Amino acid sequence: MAVGPVAQGAEPEVTPGKTKKAVAKKAKPTAKKDTKPDAQAVQSQFEAEARAKAEQEVRLRAEAESKKQVEAEAHEKPLRDADALIKNSKPADAYALLEPLEFDRSGEVRFDYLFGIAALDSGKADKATLAFERVLAVDPNFAGARLDMARAYYQLGDLQRAETEFNEVMKQNPPDAARATIQKYLDAIIAYEQAKQTRITGYAEGVMGHDSNIANSSTQIFTFAPTSPWSGLFPSNQLPPGAKLTGAYEGVNAGGEISHSLNANWGVNAGADLRQHGNMTQTAYDSLSIDGRAGVMYVGEQDTYKLSLTGGQAYTANSMRRDSLGLSAEWQHVFSPANQISAFAQYGESRAAGVPPTSPTTDARIEGDTDQAVVGAGWVHLFADGKQALFGSIYAGKELDVAPAISPGLPNGGRTDGKKRFEGLRIGGQAAITEQWDSVISLGYQSANYDSFNNLIMANRSEKIYDLMVGAGWHIDKFWTLKPQIAFSRKNSNIALYSFDRTDVSLTLRRDFK
Repeated sequence: MAVGPVAQGAEPEVTPGKTKKAVAKKAKPTAKKDTKPDAQAVQSQFEAEARAKAEQEVRLRAEAESKKQVEAEAHEKPLRDADALIKNSKPADAYALLEPLEFDRSGEVRFDYLFGIAALDSGKADKATLAFERVLAVDPNFAGARLDMARAYYQLGDLQRAETEFNEVMKQNPPDAARATIQKYLDAIIAYEQAKQTRITGYAEGVMGHDSNIANSSTQIFTFAPTSPWSGLFPSNQLPPGAKLTGAYEGVNAGGEISHSLNANWGVNAGADLRQHGNMTQTAYDSLSIDGRAGVMYVGEQDTYKLSLTGGQAYTANSMRRDSLGLSAEWQHVFSPANQISAFAQYGESRAAGVPPTSPTTDARIEGDTDQAVVGAGWVHLFADGKQALFGSIYAGKELDVAPAISPGLPNGGRTDGKKRFEGLRIGGQAAITEQWDSVISLGYQSANYDSFNNLIMANRSEKIYDLMVGAGWHIDKFWTLKPQIAFSRKNSNIALYSFDRTDVSLTLRRDFK
């Protein structure tokens, strides 16, 4: 059957069986075309990321700078505060602020310089020299540090180094004001050196006091040993305690010394002391003594050596005289301005004549003729402020009894108890309480043993001696001083006859001549 053309708008004829395939084929989608990225969007994204990165870098730099400023402020603040304290005449406060930082910050020129000034102006010249040395090690041309180093040496009394440093600053052409200050120091050093070539000093004292045991009498009952040859010769085999003589006393003391410097290291000196002691009632125990000395001295940078010849005479109630002659040597070493040690050796001979008033039948030579040798060592520590000091010493020695054969009971001479070996120590301290008042305290101990058998106790004699002294000084002016003092002493002996205790209270008015 023929098919004519399809009229416009008419539905096409669909052959049965092909409809679904034809429709499906016709509905099959076409392949997608490739799309290109939008260049403008990419550019915008790139710019945004760049802006964010730049902002982050700015923020990080600002944070780092802020942190750096905070650290710099924390680092600088102690120095700024210390500088302000120094300018406000509070160097001790500045030193207290900087001292804990010294370990971590030593080597920084600004820190070391401020620390040195604070130490110097607060009386710690030894610490100041160390700080200024660190400054000059980094900057040898730092004129201010060298000038202050010279001042520190001057305060320490090291005038030779001070003069050297002052002259070094002068070579750097300092300002006129600094030059005038330096010249004053140099003039003072020259004047001191000239004055110390020959120096004469002296003193005079008037003393009054009260002594609780003028004759060192024992208040103990002495009991003879049962096997002693003296046993049974006295009632109850004992001796009663001695009479304890007490009373007021007066005294006059005077002395002087002359010293002369031969050169920068060597010097000679000589001196003498006169002491008079008069009891108001117990005049049998009045005493008078005169002692002299002459010696030579060598002074090095840290070490001092002294050798002296000594001699004297002592009188008791014009009835007994004791002559003495001796030689002493001493070495002193200064570790620092705060610490000094010493070692000493002494040898002395004593010879007696006359009759002791308490024992008319006993020749004074028996106990009075002795040769004594002593060696020891000492230490002195001065605190940082220079107002307190501690001292101590230890010693040991031997005393030989060298009296000729005088008593029938001592056919070989000497004394009953024979030779004496002893050792002891002394410690003490001094402190300036105010500008006018200072104080001193001293505690001593000595142990002694004798080598001869004593038939009173059928044993060798031994004893221990203790003493304590507490005193003060009121400096009325640069020449006059009033000194109250109290002294306690005690001897404990295995022979009660030699045991005693004693208290001495005194007031001394002293005039120094310089």
